[in-house]
Amino acid sequence: MLYRVSLNGKIYEVEVEKGEAVIQAEFDAAQPQANAAPAPQAQAAAPAASAPQAAPAAAGSAAAINAPMPGNINAVKVTSGQAVKKGEVLIILEAMKMENEIVAPKDGKIGQIFVQKGATVETGSPLIEVL
Repeated sequence: MLYRVSLNGKIYEVEVEKGEAVIQAEFDAAQPQANAAPAPQAQAAAPAASAPQAAPAAAGSAAAINAPMPGNINAVKVTSGQAVKKGEVLIILEAMKMENEIVAPKDGKIGQIFVQKGATVETGSPLIEVL
């Protein structure tokens, strides 16, 4: 079974089978604006690494799409770098035996894809980025 775990500002995709856990992927978690100021004081080396990621979001060029509800990813309909139009279906999320279409909020280009088919997500988990 595939799980997403958030720990110390990172999101880990962990596969657990018969009592054994294996990390499949690791992502940086998005920090809310209110918590952005205290983080650089706590970690002196982190601001240099996270500054390039924060700049595009501040400029409004990227739109991160988060899971609106917990569920399973049934399909990822796009690939990184693909051009999309507003309203185009990006991901199919199954929740409570119903398939929910996650659509592009604007015209743009697909940036990073944080999930894959079969992944289990919680409310607020990052799914995809539209640039």
